[in-house]
Amino acid sequence: MNCSKTPDFVLSGMSSDPENQQFLFCLFMALYLLGLLGNSLLLLAIGTDIHLHTPMYFFLSQLSLVDLCFTTTIAPKILEDLWTHNGSISFSGCLTQLYFFAVFADMDNLLLAIMAIDRYDAVCYPLHYPLVMRPSRCGVLVGISWGVANLVSLVHILLLSQLSFHVNQEIPHFFCDFGPLLWLYCSDAQLNEDLTMALTGVLGISALFCVISSYARIFHAVARVPSAQGKRKALATCSSHLSMVILFHSTVFATYLKPPSTSHSSGELVAAVMYTLVTPTLNLRKKDVKSSLKRILGMESSKDYGSSQ
Repeated sequence: MNCSKTPDFVLSGMSSDPENQQFLFCLFMALYLLGLLGNSLLLLAIGTDIHLHTPMYFFLSQLSLVDLCFTTTIAPKILEDLWTHNGSISFSGCLTQLYFFAVFADMDNLLLAIMAIDRYDAVCYPLHYPLVMRPSRCGVLVGISWGVANLVSLVHILLLSQLSFHVNQEIPHFFCDFGPLLWLYCSDAQLNEDLTMALTGVLGISALFCVISSYARIFHAVARVPSAQGKRKALATCSSHLSMVILFHSTVFATYLKPPSTSHSSGELVAAVMYTLVTPTLNLRKKDVKSSLKRILGMESSKDYGSSQ
């Protein structure tokens, strides 16, 4: 088969049945709009309400911003392919999508770890928390995360750009991803495979270790709280974050902790839908954010809002 360094591909991860495509178009459109609306409202609430100008909500706003960009990197191309019944994508377009996908996925991963550390400091060291999580330190943590995510993604893309691929081949996925793309290479991609496995393992496992160790200490501290109400209050601040961590890491590890060039199953496509389109819709679950939005939209008086704090 002919090989090229700038081939064209066809994304063929979606059903070719017109009826199924109509259903999938409506489903993905609904998920995309839900993610856009939810995260935009959350950013609005955090940006306009001074009561939410805390480290926890600062990190949550960064996560919402990343999730907005994450879904926008993936969903519009899916919707275009389902509408036009044409999944073609150029090599440069594929690498561009893959670059931003990797950046925002790594940012999701790193921000979830930072948020776990933030919850650990808030629950276990409440008196020192304002000093430990100063605004400048929060900004540095987020800035370093953006730098790491962009650097890792850039390394991947530079290495991929040096490979030769079979021309006019189908990618069995609904977006450009590392594994399906490496399935089509002509040249030696062992370095790419090893690097993808290593970076996924290092970033994913180190972030997960931060989450697990933070929550182990949180649960240990909560267990020593004498009142049941105190325990519920401490755990309530962690519940939505913990659910996002479980869903994100379980689906990502199911997809990526294996050699990238192995074939992909339909179950992995479902997992990809979960972490690209479903997880970003889960941010708008905190009581304070909902109360703030009701106040902004005129559905709750300022007096009622103040009493809920």
